[in-house]
Amino acid sequence: MPGYQPNAEVRILSNAAAIARRGAQKFVETASAAVKEKGVFRVALSGGSTPRALYGLLVNDPALRSQVPWDKMQLFFGDERHVKPDDPLSNYRMAVETLISKSPLKPEQVSRIKAELPEAEDAAKEYERQIRTLFQLTDGQFPRFDLVLLGMGSEGHTASLFPGTKALHENGRIVVHNWVGKVLMDRITLTAPAINNAAHILFMVTGADKAPALTAVLERVYEPDQLPAQLIQPVNGTLLWLVDTAAGSMLAHAIRE
Repeated sequence: MPGYQPNAEVRILSNAAAIARRGAQKFVETASAAVKEKGVFRVALSGGSTPRALYGLLVNDPALRSQVPWDKMQLFFGDERHVKPDDPLSNYRMAVETLISKSPLKPEQVSRIKAELPEAEDAAKEYERQIRTLFQLTDGQFPRFDLVLLGMGSEGHTASLFPGTKALHENGRIVVHNWVGKVLMDRITLTAPAINNAAHILFMVTGADKAPALTAVLERVYEPDQLPAQLIQPVNGTLLWLVDTAAGSMLAHAIRE
């Protein structure tokens, strides 16, 4: 089975700054449409340098900031390391520093993973309860995020779905903890089915070190145990990959801008 997602849109932009700006525009457009449709915009944030730049644009660029429906947003997180919220490795801390603290968002609009709990499994269960409550889900239902932001590692992982880990085979839960031997750390992550129920999914990938994995994920054999990003296949939504020229240098099928 060559390739994995024929209806994914793959666009090659010049650099990380261009990706951050296009991502911010997508964020604003998706938010506006969601609020117009149902009065709320629910987004799952990602860690990483490109999302950091995107968040900076949302709060610092006057044109973008004025278009964000701040009072109608609910922020979630796609994954988190098993660390305290003030740890330098925390995705939540990064979001606070770059976005939340510089915006009019209220504390109740931010749903964070309580990764400071001693057991990562308890943090995963608590976060799943939060999501079930806020989305008013019944048993067996998955949330429908309006937008999920994702990155991809140089070995093909996304969120905290790493090659060869048990979380790749979870089909019933929304959130799980995932021991990652590569980094010798527990992670807490949305599962692939939870991500795949989103209305819009946006991957942002930069750097020459990502080129082999990106090409393998998008244009080679379907091997999700080795390339977990291949698990991301929305069931009723859009999938957009924004990649820079370095990351996309080996792709044969992509829109070059």
